[in-house]
Amino acid sequence: MASESVTLLNDKRIVLGVTGSIAVYKAVDLASKLTQAGALVDVVMTASAKRFVTPLTFQSVTGRPVYDDMWTSGSSELPTHIAHVGLGEGSDLFVIAPATANTLAKLAAGAADDLLTVTALAARCPVLIAPAMDGGMYGHPATQRNLRDLQAQGVFLIEPEEGRFASGLVGKGRLPETATLLGMIRWTLSRNGPLAGRKVVVTAGGTREAIDPVRYITNRSSGKQGYAVAQAAVDAGSDVVLVTTTVGLPAPIGATMVPVASAGDMLDSVQAHIANADVLIMAAAVADFRPAEIATQKIKKSLASDDVPTIELSRTADILLAIKEQREGSGWPRVTVGFAAESHDLLDNARSKLDRKGLDLIVANDIMSTDAGFETDTNRVVLLDRSGDQQEIDLASKARIAEAVVGRVVELLSNSAPQ
Repeated sequence: MASESVTLLNDKRIVLGVTGSIAVYKAVDLASKLTQAGALVDVVMTASAKRFVTPLTFQSVTGRPVYDDMWTSGSSELPTHIAHVGLGEGSDLFVIAPATANTLAKLAAGAADDLLTVTALAARCPVLIAPAMDGGMYGHPATQRNLRDLQAQGVFLIEPEEGRFASGLVGKGRLPETATLLGMIRWTLSRNGPLAGRKVVVTAGGTREAIDPVRYITNRSSGKQGYAVAQAAVDAGSDVVLVTTTVGLPAPIGATMVPVASAGDMLDSVQAHIANADVLIMAAAVADFRPAEIATQKIKKSLASDDVPTIELSRTADILLAIKEQREGSGWPRVTVGFAAESHDLLDNARSKLDRKGLDLIVANDIMSTDAGFETDTNRVVLLDRSGDQQEIDLASKARIAEAVVGRVVELLSNSAPQ
């Protein structure tokens, strides 16, 4: 994310309010990452915040003026010369991170005694607050009451983390890491996206078919493309259920993660979540075969060199065919997307799968490419739909591929809407 712009954040005007907490150093990283992702970040600092870090630091990472005085006129970067009005009314999101207990109290009461609190009252955009303070302060009834009052006012809150504080104590109240803050910002900005109110089920990762308690059959899928699709679906405003094998990747903020292991597990989970889903995107690499019998104990290596065990295989359930049958009876999901990872005859095999499994869209990629596909951060694909349309996407990041897939899903949903 740091090295590539994010479509959702491109040219978004984000006000970043910074208050007097030792966690302010994380706000510098947040401002930098948002700027690299394409956002226009205007930083508002309280007097206490400037005791931890200088305005020049934020100006250096954002390339924009920093605001720290309510008596100073706005810059030419704002839609009006009155700073708090220009910041509050001209922005897409107001983020306060870190937010101290004192700032929370003032915001909850509607106080307006500095530029940050005045701007909060003037804000006509969503407000997202990340509290950061010592555990005792965070757990105090007054702080908890203020947080409830802010939520009642429509403010979005980022839950603090547990850990060690600068005081040496351990508790709940730490500002989350930048990745979590970025994820919450993306989720908040996306709520009015083209898939708002839609439920999207995404599968990711390679399934594991047990041989014995130690070994299993799997494939080279890293889960990166599936997770990128889930993030793109969140960015489009949908409610995402991510059915995933163990891949060691962080789930997109806002997605509900459902862990599975085998193809059978994945089928059960997909069927459980698909009944009221608008979209299914099967990005997982699902095993076609599994051991016919699973050994109850570890298979030991014999001392005889010619004594090699034989593993008989049987077919796994075909998830997309099962969903096709379910869909023919219920009409849900309205759009089904499959993936075809092929070593030869890419388009012929993809079209065959599209037809056999009743898909609306298939994403075909050549697994023989060394710079795309499995275990890489890039991919090159061809999108095929039932009408015969074909879209080739040359080498691009998996995030860009995911955005293209979700964009086609938006079009397909629009075209399938009742007349």
